[in-house]
This record gives sequence, structure tokens and C-alpha cells, in this order.
Amino acid sequence: MERLSASTPLAGYVVKPAFDPKTLKPGILHIGLGAFHRAHQAVYNDLALAKELGDWGIVGVSLRSLDIVRDLKAQDHLYSVVTRSGAGEGVQVVGSIIHGISAVEDREELLALLVDPSIKIVTITVTEKAYGLDPRTGGLDRNHPAVAADLANPTAPVGVIGYIVEGLARRHTAGQEPFTVLCCDNLPTNGRIVRRLVIEMAGARDPALANWISGHGAFPSSMVDRIVPAATDEGRARAAGLLGAEDALSLETEPFMQWVIEDHFIAGHPAWDKAGALFVDDVEPYEKMKLRLLNGAHSMIAYLGQLKGLEYVRDVMAVPEYRDLARRHMQAARKTLDPVPGIDLDKYIDQLIERFENPTIAHRTKQIAMDGSQKLPQRLFAGTAEALAEGEDADTAALATALWIAYAKRTPDIDDPRREELRRAAAEPAGDDASAPFFALPGLFPQALIDNRGWRNLVNAKLAEIEAGRL
Repeated sequence: MERLSASTPLAGYVVKPAFDPKTLKPGILHIGLGAFHRAHQAVYNDLALAKELGDWGIVGVSLRSLDIVRDLKAQDHLYSVVTRSGAGEGVQVVGSIIHGISAVEDREELLALLVDPSIKIVTITVTEKAYGLDPRTGGLDRNHPAVAADLANPTAPVGVIGYIVEGLARRHTAGQEPFTVLCCDNLPTNGRIVRRLVIEMAGARDPALANWISGHGAFPSSMVDRIVPAATDEGRARAAGLLGAEDALSLETEPFMQWVIEDHFIAGHPAWDKAGALFVDDVEPYEKMKLRLLNGAHSMIAYLGQLKGLEYVRDVMAVPEYRDLARRHMQAARKTLDPVPGIDLDKYIDQLIERFENPTIAHRTKQIAMDGSQKLPQRLFAGTAEALAEGEDADTAALATALWIAYAKRTPDIDDPRREELRRAAAEPAGDDASAPFFALPGLFPQALIDNRGWRNLVNAKLAEIEAGRL
């Protein structure tokens, strides 16, 4: 079977780009060419360009991988996204990524593009741990390998913040306006966080540069949502059957997708709103909704699945007791939310349950369980502190916390940037206060939770139930 390319004859049911990718000029540089970007922002971009054509092609950057860039080139930068649900499946070939760069091989090409005036927006999807955020200070973690390297050698960056700062520094020197930086990761007020990190790193090399970025830069926040499992051989085989061609980059996802964007751009943006994105003045209500309802429940499901030997989210949701637990957690978490414009939260929770139950989406609980120390503060702990302060129930949050602690105790090779700290906490003798070593980890739990003896006792009780096999 031939490889997917621009010359591949595709069946009529395949949704194809409504523009000629070969004539598309770049306007966006995206850092983080992983599955989520390719099944979310790039899809929105294709749909937007079909409605309103413009110079908004995407140059995709991988900070670490060579393979994905080579695969894109081998396929004329085309790949497929298969949407699957109980109602059926559809397939779309995406064409708005027009070039790929591996920073490992092509650092200078990447830096040259960052100063190219045609690049008006730099979007980012690199996962929470890649930013080098110190949760204790809200600033840069100077011990983060990429942060330390970029502070020591700022003109030869290796990390995402380092590349942004060096690109803006070159624009400043050239007398150009800055590019807009649009973060698309699961961080609360992600635009403000990235702005703060960029200005701090810029200030370490040149206070004038930091002042220029502060006065002229744009860092809109955004909320992104689509369940995109890691690619599998089975998924690639299904895509090949639909396409009549092999696609090394094919992805499977759900039909649902959502993108809420703060409307603050320096030099315009694609017509993403015509593709279904929502431009708003304040993203925070939507961010909190998604982090605390979807992501918080997802983490609970993931640790429960890992402890119970359930490989996929759909497997956990197939157990009525666990499905009810996920719903109860969402219903408790929603009490910490302000009204969200245009959203019926009861219907949103119903929709989340339906999405998690999707029998055709193989979303591994192990994938969601990784990096808990980076995810849980915003997904679970912040909302729990608010709930307790308001006298609300935090029983399911205590269980979710206990599930994570039990998972950390049972998983010596845990995939987490704070692995060694978690290992040491897990190795401490368990007594009446079995969770204490985890609550002692710096910068992880809000002080209000650390000081709440009653809630910590509840976590310990839940942990004892888990370890006794009573869950």
C-alpha cells in the first residue's frame, strides 16, 4: 500500500483540505507537534481556512523528535484524523501544517522563522512540565534543565520559554513588532503564566527587553478540549483502510472539540471562530470548568483504572459504581465554579460522562496518570481548597487524592518529573498519617489543605480503604 501524499486518490467520504496546501503561506509557528495539536488546533485551522482563506499556514516545530518531522515531509505534510463514536466514524485529511522543523537538527532555521515578519502567532502545546514553572513561586524553576540551560546560554535555546525569549529578542533588535504567543496547554490562566515566565527570563538577560515585551507583547489565554489518545498500530490500520493509503501520522479522536480564546492578538488571527472556536474577553471561567470537571475527573478515573487493572477510560466507565463516582466528583467540583457564559453545567457534565463512555476511543489510563505532580494542583487541589473554605463537600476529592498517593506508592517507575521525591515519600513508613510524606512535598498542595487536619484525616481514611481492597 502506498504512503499518503498529495497525489493519493481519496474516496469521496474523506474530508479533504478546501485549499491547496502547496500555495498556503506561513503565518503561525507551532511548538509541540504532538497528537493533541494535530487533532485540535490544526483541524480548527483547516476548517477556518476553508471558510476564509489567508496566509495562516502552520510551521510545526518538534523540540525533541526527528521522526515526526521526517514523516510529515514524506507525506507532503498531510495526515489524517479519524473521528470515532458509537454512531460511526469519519476521516479528514489535514493540510494546514505546511512545514516541519526539528529543533534538534534545525535550531537556526527555527530562530530565523521566529524573526520572520510573516510569523504573526506562535502557538504552544508542550504539556505542563515543559514550561519550567516553579509552583511555589509562580515563576521560573531555575533547576529545570531547559530553564537552567537557557539562562546560561540564551542565544542557543533548548526549551520552549528560551526559544520564545530569543525570538522576541531578535525581533526587538530588528525593530519589529512581537509575535502573539498563544498557549494551548492545560494550565490555568495559561497566557498570564507564559507571559510571566517569558518576562522573567528576558529580564535575566536584558531588563530593556523585558520592558519591551511587557509593554508590547500579547499572551492571550485559551482553553482547549478534545480527547486525543496516543496513536496505535490498530488506529493506523483503520486509517489505512479508510484512506486506501498508509499514514504514519494518523490519529483517532472523538467528534467533540472546543477552543475558547482570549481575543487579544497583535496582528490578527485566522477565522477560527468560523470553525467553531469562541473568542471571549475572559477565558478563566471556561478554563476552571474544564480543569475541575473534565481534567479532575479524568485524573480520578486514571488512577482508579491503574489500581484496578483497567487499561482504558471506557473500561472504568463501564463499571456503574465508578461511573457514578465520576459524576459525583463533577457535581461536587461544579459548586466551586462561577457561572460560565453560554454553558449549562448540568448538560456539560452529562456530555462529559457520554464522552468518557465512548466505546470506540482507546484512551489509556496510564497516559492520563503520568505527571500527576504537575496536573493535580490545578485539576484537583485548588478547587478542593475553595470547596472546603466554602463549607462544601470534598469527599470525592479526598478519594481522588488517595488514589494518586496509592498509585505513587505502588509505581516505583512512576512517569513524573518529581519521581525521586515521590519515591522517597512512598518509601517512608506508613502510620496513622500515611499521606503526610506527600503533603510535605514543597509546592504541591495549597497551604489551606496542608493545614486542614480534618480533610487530611479523610484522605488517610480513603487511603486505608484502598490499601485494604475495600474500594
